[in-house]
Amino acid sequence: MIRAVLADDQRLVRAGFRSILSDEDDIEVVAEAANGLEAVAGAREHRPDVVLMDIRMPELDGLEATRRIVADPRLDGVRVIILTTFDLDDYVYGALRAGASGFLVKDTEPAELIHAVRVVARGDALIAPSVTRRLIAEFAARVTRPAPGPELHSLTEREREVMALVAGGLSNDEIAARLVVSPATAKTHVSRIMTKLGARDRAQVVVLAYEAGMITPGWLTP
Repeated sequence: MIRAVLADDQRLVRAGFRSILSDEDDIEVVAEAANGLEAVAGAREHRPDVVLMDIRMPELDGLEATRRIVADPRLDGVRVIILTTFDLDDYVYGALRAGASGFLVKDTEPAELIHAVRVVARGDALIAPSVTRRLIAEFAARVTRPAPGPELHSLTEREREVMALVAGGLSNDEIAARLVVSPATAKTHVSRIMTKLGARDRAQVVVLAYEAGMITPGWLTP
């Protein structure tokens, strides 16, 4: 059973998401939160698999709430999905960088919402990789390119190749097909990359790939 917490300051949004998710036999909504402080408290109390987190809320916004959840070692298994609108802003990129596993627009189709919760609960893929990739490119292009961290130097040539494919939105099976290796081998490469980079999940691998210049969206000069 996948346990979820819904965090949004709009009661109707929470009710709609609860209705969709509660209809599924494998998903249980264990708590709701109307602000970021309640979201963090709910995560600590219920230890859910997934928190659906609105980016803009009173008391504490979704970005800071995500940071607090990700930073809490007791919540290592909790994954955060950011909820936003098409009126995107820098908070979304910041949330992904802080450790969120991806994002959903609030008017997403019910089937996409359900799929996203299941995927993130498994921890084996990004949410809507092509959309997330475009989002990261848009906001990564607005910041000055940082110097690659020392962790990148620990990656083998094959691991760097795999990292670039992950950043391109490919699943483990697609990476395996591209490199002509088994899916298990592809999964092993991705796991080692995440361990070496200290990445919480694949979303952070994508962000780090952009910041390292593996996928270049058009960096601003300092």
